[in-house]
Amino acid sequence: MKDIKGKVAVVTGAASGIGLGMARAFASEGMSVALCDIRADKLDEAARQLRELGARTMQIGVDVSDRAAVERAAAAVEAEFGRVHVLANNAGVALKSAISDVTNDEWDWVIGVNLYGVIHGAQAFLPRIRKHGEGGHIVNTSSIGGFQVREGRQTGAYSTTKFGVAAFSEALRNDLRGTGIGVSVLAPAAVNTAIYQAAANRPERFGKPPTVLPETPEDIRNGMHPDDVGRRVVAGIRDDDFYLFTHPESRGWVEERHRAIMDGFDAAERWRTELGR
Repeated sequence: MKDIKGKVAVVTGAASGIGLGMARAFASEGMSVALCDIRADKLDEAARQLRELGARTMQIGVDVSDRAAVERAAAAVEAEFGRVHVLANNAGVALKSAISDVTNDEWDWVIGVNLYGVIHGAQAFLPRIRKHGEGGHIVNTSSIGGFQVREGRQTGAYSTTKFGVAAFSEALRNDLRGTGIGVSVLAPAAVNTAIYQAAANRPERFGKPPTVLPETPEDIRNGMHPDDVGRRVVAGIRDDDFYLFTHPESRGWVEERHRAIMDGFDAAERWRTELGR
């Protein structure tokens, strides 16, 4: 989509962080924006900021892990704006825990928001994007943690879901090739957000919110401003880029993982040679 002015964007997890950064970037480009977040009480301020940029907005409190709630949100957006062009499946949560210590409720929560939230968004909004025939774009927020797992971070559950988002996005890109609907997977590294405090808003069906939240790591506190991520997303939509990386310095982490994968293939070659096949 080269021309996004006057188009309609939907952003989940829009009350703060990367979601709000994307929403501000879309508003700055002349788009109307539907702001979706489980923290409905926080959306007033987000909407105010977008209106200052001249954008038409609407606010929807929605838990993206609830498929029916996402479908209701999609219907509300269509009723208000008539059509949707850009979907940013961005809502996400982080859990700091050794993967062997993650409880069933915590797995359900992290998978429900980070992976099912993306699936539910695509299921609800993609038919509506197809219907108007004007083209569109879907941006799914993964993470650099969806392309490699760093030792010592204790974010294995988070990375498990973010690898899934990357795979889902690749499959969706293949399915939509040639339809005029683009797909991108957003994979930032350290961005200054409050994602480590997300458990404060965990619905009770996933277990009561913890009384003590993890501290935000220093690299996150000093990370990239969310508005810069938003600008990267706008550029990626216009250029129809699939992989939207934001931190080129993280290239080495991914290269290290890929070298280990190639070493595995080399070992397979040796094994096949020893078998004589």
